[in-house]
Amino acid sequence: MQKNETTSVEQQEKTIDISRRDVLLGIGAATMAYAGSASAAMKGHDHSKHSTQLVGLMDAVNECNDKGRRCTSHCLVSFTEGDTELADCARKVQEMQAVCGGFAYLVASNSSYSKEYSRVCEKVCRDCAKECRKHEKHIECEACANACDNIIDSIKLSFS
Repeated sequence: MQKNETTSVEQQEKTIDISRRDVLLGIGAATMAYAGSASAAMKGHDHSKHSTQLVGLMDAVNECNDKGRRCTSHCLVSFTEGDTELADCARKVQEMQAVCGGFAYLVASNSSYSKEYSRVCEKVCRDCAKECRKHEKHIECEACANACDNIIDSIKLSFS
């Protein structure tokens, strides 16, 4: 081996050693951070603010999103069969799901915007329920309308 090649190999080894050292230091730091978070999760640590403070409203929003998915699926089956009677219903349910999906994140995180956003959610749910009621002969539409009405009631209970 020539002198230049030897120097290059030595420089690479130093780089590898430093790199290993950095990895070991990083693992040590991660271990310390984990140990700190584990002690924070121990009994006696207050977790009351870690979950939604509006449990009933959160349940209503999740239920409505579920019923909305079922209603949309029912509408899509009708479309594939050539029946477009439920087109407006599907459109309103899609709007409701978009709004309620965002609202669910705000409620779950105890956002300061939840009350303000609830007004939009209430209006969209009212419109969705009104459209779904036109198709109450379909179980999925009726269930979605009922779930929207439940959100409206839960919003009033939570923010009035």
